[in-house]
Amino acid sequence: MERDPIIPAQPPDIVRLAAWLLVVALILAGLYLGQDVLIPLAIAFLISFALSPLVVWLGRRGLPRVLSVIIVMATVVTLILGLGLLVGSQVRLLAVQLPTYQSTVRTKIDDLGETMKGPGIFDRAMDMIDTVQKEVEEAVAQNQESLPQTRVQVVPAPQSPLRTAIAWLVPVLAPVAMAGIVLVFVFLALLDRGDLRDRLIRMLGGNLHRSTDAIEEAGSRISRYLLMQLVVNVTYAIPMALGLWLIGVPGWILWGTLAAVMRFIPYVGPMLSAIFPITLAFAVDPGWNMVLLTVGLIVILELVSSNIVEPVLYGTSTGLSALSLIAAATFWTALWGPVGLVLSTPLTVCLLVIGRNLPQLQFLDTLLGSTPVLDVPTRIYQRLIADDPEEAIEIASTAIDDSSILEFYDRHGIEVLRQASHDFLTQARAEHRLRVVNGMDVMLDDLREEYPAPDQPKGPARVACIGGKWEIDNVACEMLVHALAFQDISAHQRPAGVLTARYLDKLDLSDVEIVCLSYFSRGPELSARSFCRRLRHRWPGIRIVLALWNPTELVEEDAGFDKLGADAVVTSVDEAVRRIEQMLSPELARQRQVAPRPENDDQRVAALRETKVLNGQAREELDALAARAAEVFDVEFAVITAIDAEREFIIGQSMDLPGEVTEDSRNMITLPREDAVCDHVVSGDDTLVIHDTQRDPRFADNPAINLWKTRFYAGAPLRTTDGLVLGALCLLDARPRDLDEGELELLKELAADVAQAITGQDASEDGPKDDAENSATTGQRVPK
Repeated sequence: MERDPIIPAQPPDIVRLAAWLLVVALILAGLYLGQDVLIPLAIAFLISFALSPLVVWLGRRGLPRVLSVIIVMATVVTLILGLGLLVGSQVRLLAVQLPTYQSTVRTKIDDLGETMKGPGIFDRAMDMIDTVQKEVEEAVAQNQESLPQTRVQVVPAPQSPLRTAIAWLVPVLAPVAMAGIVLVFVFLALLDRGDLRDRLIRMLGGNLHRSTDAIEEAGSRISRYLLMQLVVNVTYAIPMALGLWLIGVPGWILWGTLAAVMRFIPYVGPMLSAIFPITLAFAVDPGWNMVLLTVGLIVILELVSSNIVEPVLYGTSTGLSALSLIAAATFWTALWGPVGLVLSTPLTVCLLVIGRNLPQLQFLDTLLGSTPVLDVPTRIYQRLIADDPEEAIEIASTAIDDSSILEFYDRHGIEVLRQASHDFLTQARAEHRLRVVNGMDVMLDDLREEYPAPDQPKGPARVACIGGKWEIDNVACEMLVHALAFQDISAHQRPAGVLTARYLDKLDLSDVEIVCLSYFSRGPELSARSFCRRLRHRWPGIRIVLALWNPTELVEEDAGFDKLGADAVVTSVDEAVRRIEQMLSPELARQRQVAPRPENDDQRVAALRETKVLNGQAREELDALAARAAEVFDVEFAVITAIDAEREFIIGQSMDLPGEVTEDSRNMITLPREDAVCDHVVSGDDTLVIHDTQRDPRFADNPAINLWKTRFYAGAPLRTTDGLVLGALCLLDARPRDLDEGELELLKELAADVAQAITGQDASEDGPKDDAENSATTGQRVPK
């Protein structure tokens, strides 16, 4: 019995790739073939994005939406028609004056020809070319004379008046029809904005939250982009027109308007708008002063606009990389012509936002975005694997310049070693392991030399850092020794080794008070317990800190370490430094745990007492706001605190909490200021987020935090219009967690609402903000 031949199945990746290529081809074909319909739609939607805030603003003033749309559209059309009439008058005036400039142009060209005239090294070559050309022309003429010639006269057929009118009107009516279609689409898009949004959400499908975020972000970014681009162009055009008027260039209104319009075209628009006034200045002035002044004016305006006006108004980039901006401009120009060049940046921003919010199209964010696809630790680790420690040092130095050497070790350095430990037994080859270890040694030597501690610790080492098992455990010890030096704690690093009596005999721990054992292995319990037991047996009075850089479940649950024989367990460089400092100098550590009082503390306390909130005013409203915050962020509870001169008051809470209650009728939980849960927020005047309070010595020993069994803390300052911080809105949870940037902004907004409820005034959201660096992109920018 014969069997049917087995046909191997196609690999699913190839089938998926073929399907994607087919879909992309169909989309490109549809974009190209349907450009007559899609271009007006795209222009209309972009204009509607820019005009939508004006319609919303009028709607909030009580006007019906239809009337708001009509007012906005009528205003825009009136401005365009008025500007068109003004430009038309300038064009007619220039048309009358142009013949008078011919003699000036001819004279300048003759002068240039005389200047460039004279013997040169190419004269003989040019003479030879002229001779050859004359001989060829004479030969062709002789051949034509030898042939019989018949004269033929072509008489064109007379055209009817209708065809002549159509030939003249079609080129004129096409743009007018396009403008009319765009205006109709803009009116409908502004009128039915909600319905269009619902249909787009339905088309995107999937997660409703993601689809909504994508549409809202795209609309907001493009709207601000177009409005800011208009502001930038106008702030460029007005000085240019006034400058040309002072210089004496005719048609200065026309050239200013042209500059404002042409700057909407990326890259080539500013250059094209500069050609016309420079050419006219060349034709008007018999000399060269007007040309030089015009060129100087344009160069100065470009420098000011690019380096001052645009960064101030935009604030940040479009989020598109330089390569994607150029590629997008090329792609849309090839697809839709010059109109595609104008629309390239807004359309590509839409694709970027969609890719950022929809998981299925996340590759668009990777391809188009300017945000680094690899974080700092991964970039450093990759450079070390590639045996490029110099570039790894450069990346590390840049990260340190943005923060500090201690933050670099805590946030990036340990993470590099954590990735190396993860790959140690899985992906890394022996060559890769050697490169990472050698590269880290080189980088740490450079960092210690470039960023030395201000005051080098003196005297014998009080702390010994010992690697537990691997070579990367030793590297972590080197980081910790360098970090301890910044706190004036003398420490030295001891290499890892096999736990034998011979190894322990080599350890000199006579003057050492604390031993820090470093482990990156994911199951260090057996090795750590054995090491601690032997150290206790040899040096009974020594204290042991166990640094587990790869946190295990025991660390998250904060249990079981008493059986390992360690006095403390840490999981980060910052926690290790704080814990060791606390063990060596408890009083000094206690002083540092207490937040310093701000310079304006007296004014702050006076403003707090003026609100009467400590007397129980607005208590019900504050409890409701705390409950709302706890529900929005899905935390166990939230509290609103206010700090007086000596005590902290819980003036709002989402649930009943244990704690000391004042004896009067205010019925508030109070804490001494040195034990306050939000004093660090008041002192720092900024939002504070603690992923795990048990890992932060400032909160690990706080009585209220321990009483409430809290593991997560986030506090946002309650700031008045005068910038005085009265207290904080605090989120607390029984499990460690984090907040992303969007959640942090939302927490600040809720804190502003709380401050307004306390003071009865619109609270100020201004505070210390990190100056975000612009992405290393070229081209146009858009605000967030």
